[in-house]
Amino acid sequence: MVEKVYVTYNEVHKLCQASADRILNDFTPNLMIAIGGGGYVPARILRSFLKRPAAPNIPIQAIGLSLYEQLPSSNPSNPVETPGTKVTRTQWLDLSSLEMANLVGKNILIVDEVDDTRTTLEYAVKELQKDVQTAADKLGTDEKTQFSIFVLHNKDKTKKGHLPQDMMDDGRYLAARTVSDVWICYPWEATDIDEHDTLAASQAKY
Repeated sequence: MVEKVYVTYNEVHKLCQASADRILNDFTPNLMIAIGGGGYVPARILRSFLKRPAAPNIPIQAIGLSLYEQLPSSNPSNPVETPGTKVTRTQWLDLSSLEMANLVGKNILIVDEVDDTRTTLEYAVKELQKDVQTAADKLGTDEKTQFSIFVLHNKDKTKKGHLPQDMMDDGRYLAARTVSDVWICYPWEATDIDEHDTLAASQAKY
């Protein structure tokens, strides 16, 4: 049986808050790209903690990637999902020259909720790097665009995907918390938030 861990909005908020100083000081992002749907809420919370006095809010753009698939369950009200094998784009940046040009030369923070197999993150980084390089070539510039990653949870397991070695060597990957290979239930997935919070309160601290 899959072990489930229930995470509350309050816990997500505090994980973002605890990570914000390092993100602001080490990554200095000009832009966030949230991977939907799990990266949307953490990115929005982070933006509040990353705002500098008298500076504008850091813009958030979104991409949609799907890797998980639902498996049959003996309990229809409690379906189980498992990582799939193929990443599917459900939403992507507008590849018009204007929007992609705005990414060139920036420090871009990619935000997602969980690093499970790392397949989705690998895909996102590779495809964004490729698109930004294409835009830079069209502009005739060699300005460097630097990508960093923030996730709420990293699962301590063998990864199928791989991130650029320079990103890992430079410390441009940050997980607020590393956990065992459990199924993490986030509050934005809940259809009954009161039940979700009750389950979270009754479980042992992960």
